[in-house]
Amino acid sequence: MPLKTGKWVTKYHKLILIIAVLLLIPSGIGYIHTKVNYDLLTYLPKDIETMVGQDILKEEFGSGAFSVLITEGMPEKDIVSLKQQIMETDHVKNVIWYDSFLDISIPMEILPEEIMDAFNQGDSSLMFIIFDDTTSADGTVEAVRKIRSIADNRVFLSGMSAVLVDTEDLSEAEAPVYVMMAVALSCLVLMFVMDSYLIPFIFLAGIGMAIIYNLGTNVFLGQISYVTKALAAVLQLGVTMDYSIFLWHSYEAHQEEGNPPTEAMEKAIAETFTSIIGSSVTTIAGFIALCFMSFTLGMDMGIVMAKGVVFGVISCITVLPSMILFLDGPIRKTKHRPLLKDFAGIGDFVTKHAYPLLALAVLLLGPAVWGYRHTAIYYNLDSTLPRDLPGIVANAKLNDTFDMTCTHILMMNADVPAKEVRKMADEMKQEPGVKWVLGLNTILPPSVPQELIPDHLKESLITDDWQMLLIGSEYEVASEEVNSQVEVLSGIAKKYDQGSMLIGEAPCTKDLIRVTDHDFNTVSTVSIAVIFIIIALVFRSVSLPVLLVAVIEFGIIVNMGIPAFTGTKLPFVASIVIGTIQLGSTVDYAILMTTTYLRGRCEGKDKKTAVREAVNVSTKSILVSAVSFFAATFGVGMYSDIDMISSLCVLMSRGALISMICVIFLLPSLLLIFDGIITRTTKTVNV
Repeated sequence: MPLKTGKWVTKYHKLILIIAVLLLIPSGIGYIHTKVNYDLLTYLPKDIETMVGQDILKEEFGSGAFSVLITEGMPEKDIVSLKQQIMETDHVKNVIWYDSFLDISIPMEILPEEIMDAFNQGDSSLMFIIFDDTTSADGTVEAVRKIRSIADNRVFLSGMSAVLVDTEDLSEAEAPVYVMMAVALSCLVLMFVMDSYLIPFIFLAGIGMAIIYNLGTNVFLGQISYVTKALAAVLQLGVTMDYSIFLWHSYEAHQEEGNPPTEAMEKAIAETFTSIIGSSVTTIAGFIALCFMSFTLGMDMGIVMAKGVVFGVISCITVLPSMILFLDGPIRKTKHRPLLKDFAGIGDFVTKHAYPLLALAVLLLGPAVWGYRHTAIYYNLDSTLPRDLPGIVANAKLNDTFDMTCTHILMMNADVPAKEVRKMADEMKQEPGVKWVLGLNTILPPSVPQELIPDHLKESLITDDWQMLLIGSEYEVASEEVNSQVEVLSGIAKKYDQGSMLIGEAPCTKDLIRVTDHDFNTVSTVSIAVIFIIIALVFRSVSLPVLLVAVIEFGIIVNMGIPAFTGTKLPFVASIVIGTIQLGSTVDYAILMTTTYLRGRCEGKDKKTAVREAVNVSTKSILVSAVSFFAATFGVGMYSDIDMISSLCVLMSRGALISMICVIFLLPSLLLIFDGIITRTTKTVNV
């Protein structure tokens, strides 16, 4: 089949190019129409209490998000005018200010002092804006943009929706730069390692088409996360560049044997088809392992990345050969000597120093494990965004002026008596960090008749089945203090209503911590087990999967341990996905080295000769692969102002180099030292 595929591709290479170009049109349309989700909390399991509560809030109250607006130095009449304009904004359900609680004919002094203080501090005033859709919905985003457009520099709009809009703007501005940097740096690397000035651009064009196909077909998923969108192109470029290099080297080798271009390409496709299918399986398996996360961002990333590898493989054996044949003349004219030389002496060094190299790795293992276990993780996703973003500035203003950082939403049965609700609220206000508890039954004194309460306020805070209370907290989201506070407040609420639910950013983030802690172990176990089985089947060996996985896992531990020594905090996603990505995308280096070593042993060479030749033959390919991966991701890591993206790219780029070093220096030492066990437990070796 591989040879038939090669003959078919070479015969119809012009038609393939035409179809490939035409397919860019629907792919581009699909890319444009793929919704991007900037709210990572929506990827929490749908059956947990906080997410169920969010659904009830949307169904019962017709709202799913709210923001806090702070005015500074504005006269009351201007605030009233601003409130009215906001009320008229599409997708704004209600605006709660201190004039919302009673008819204007009732003196404001009747309100409790704590309520007045909650909405007024010095010359600053606070409004709650309730939207009719969820935090990241298109309507809510449009409303946030509209509110900002009608406000002046004395107005600050805080909350998750505001920060998500800022994240969207920042991500959209940076995304084209990510691709340009990845392409430029990859091209620079390829100039050093390839023997044609034109071929790097052909590689990038072929991979670029595969990336567009991948991003375009995401439309069938409904939506993807902004993290996936930002990483998909650079990661696909880094991971699939090997396939193009394999094809080119095979094509050149067959030409040097005297084959004309068409026949050389037929044989190159047949060889490459087999090698890249085997190589891509472990990479795809690593990405598929992410789909086992209960935090479904893993499935989002896993499907898109795995799909990208598949498109990369297909493009490499169809589109790329067609382009090379079509541009054969210009490629010949741009030939030059490759600047990267062979590494003939490195095999001698490794075989002579096998035991010292292994001892060095053992010495490094202790500090690496310590760092791995002590690397700090953060869950508050806006804590590392640029401090000058409007939403971040507004959040800081809310904290500085009103001593409030986040707001919880408590959903309770509407039948809970007003007296009990007030008693519960008083109990909650005794808890450290609780600023106020606002609900229909806590805002107004019992003496105020229900008839005097404005209808729009009642509709926002109570329905036939549910009542809603807002709880102001001075603690930061994802902090130990707020997590403890959420636990205590939920316990108090359930004493008065067992079916009550505490929701909002802080409770959701607390669930995020619990869920992702479990996911880390699940994903690590699945990825190691799947890749272990694949390696065992490929080599028909019991010992080799242990050694190969151990080498890459050592590299992962070193990579993930470094931040503990540099004082760097990592986003929670990094701790879950990086190990799987590094294992899946770099275990190929180890497979290549081991395959060459086994070939030598099967040919009757002694273990030292087999290991030495394996290192000499494989090092250049491993170096090119690792440096290409590094180039595609490092620039993005250095450039991005979104720490989630920056951290992941820095870890991936560094991980590629660390895995490269481990495979070139540590793996040969293990192959040499454990040669006896390997030959006895590997069916493909007869020595």
